[in-house]
Amino acid sequence: MTSPLPAMREIPPTPGFKKGDVLVVFGELFARGYANGIVDEAERNGLTVIRSTVGRRDASGDNAVKLRGLSSDEMKDMKKPFINVPLEAGFDLEPSHNGGPTPNSFFEGVKLGEWQTAKADFQLIEKSRAAGHERFRQAVRVYVNELRKILPKDKNIIFCHTMAGGVPRTKIIMPVMNRVFKGVGDRHVPSKTLFESDLGKFALMNFEEVTAETFRVLIEETSHLSDEISKAGGSTRYIAYGYHGTEVMVEGRYEWQTYTPYFQGWAKMSLERVAEQFHKRGVKTCVYNCPEILTNSSSIFLGVELSLYPLLGALEHAMTSATVAGKERLTSVLENCKSLLKPEVTVESIMDDTRDYIQSSLIRQHSNFEEWPQNSSQAQMGKMLAASEMLFSHHADEKKPITSVLSEEVFRATGYVMYRDSFSCSKPVQWLGHDVLAKALATGQTL
Repeated sequence: MTSPLPAMREIPPTPGFKKGDVLVVFGELFARGYANGIVDEAERNGLTVIRSTVGRRDASGDNAVKLRGLSSDEMKDMKKPFINVPLEAGFDLEPSHNGGPTPNSFFEGVKLGEWQTAKADFQLIEKSRAAGHERFRQAVRVYVNELRKILPKDKNIIFCHTMAGGVPRTKIIMPVMNRVFKGVGDRHVPSKTLFESDLGKFALMNFEEVTAETFRVLIEETSHLSDEISKAGGSTRYIAYGYHGTEVMVEGRYEWQTYTPYFQGWAKMSLERVAEQFHKRGVKTCVYNCPEILTNSSSIFLGVELSLYPLLGALEHAMTSATVAGKERLTSVLENCKSLLKPEVTVESIMDDTRDYIQSSLIRQHSNFEEWPQNSSQAQMGKMLAASEMLFSHHADEKKPITSVLSEEVFRATGYVMYRDSFSCSKPVQWLGHDVLAKALATGQTL
């Protein structure tokens, strides 16, 4: 199918940021995450990067001690400036009232054969949600007070929201997710079964609180600060990371496809709506829907890496218009990928396999843009996991897949594109597919 979305096609113009402008990272930077791309891009252009933390808890589960900032030992390698106010969001560990149950406690001791019928009191869960939301808002107010002390008022400021996730910290959730996202045959659990259970409903609520509502709170609680910056001659914009499927190259053209089932899909759509609401009010906001990459948190989602393989074709296509430096970059990436495959496997055969997978009628049925996010089926999951396993088997060392190489190229390219586009934030939602990212790499100017 032809892509139904207005993806970004051209690299944004050189932005008006100057040395001394600031990138504020709202959330914590972790290894192999998307935000590292724009952080590195900002630093090489002379921007100051202000880092933050989600804080720590010293025990797991409902016995977790109070949320705290980082200790001096934990902070010793943290780049400065750094604001040590714990910005953990979500409400899975939040008591509904003093001495009351946490949402996680409703699932404490639930066995694998019992989770579908486990019941929670959603009136109490809503109270926990409200309490967690207020705790987070109060933490953000403390954070903003600290930020105000170090943030220049006459500069261009990028507020970069990096918060996502929200998997409840209850023991039963991971074995259930393993069945949903990795299970085949008798071990398969349809995603709809999870999403419609009390456990799944609670998880979806927590995802929305962490992924979307944190963006709303950030914009609201910095509104006065933003006004002060504007009056002093500076400017502000708010950017965030989304996912809503992505465009990949198939048979010489770009098509939208997606990973199914995408547990956070509803929360990501809420994030887009938050950006749209504030954009209509004149606030510079943009959610950048990025291609999926391999991160430290994506290992449970086997098959998520399948959309990375078509980037090989996009890179080859971009070679025709690449600069000299760009051709060197693209050639290096392609040769690096080829060196990780078994001798008898070619890049072309990898492309053929991914094309056959993406174009299959079964996968197309689960890549319907208008119905996103969709639930899984046993047949679709079986096909996706089999394709994932087959493509991993083509590597000389399955622990060194080409998708790791391609993931790094994606987050480098997204950092380059987002940095340039964020100056204007002309749209509340931007789609960064393999098209514009390959063009970015073809400039030879990305890190």
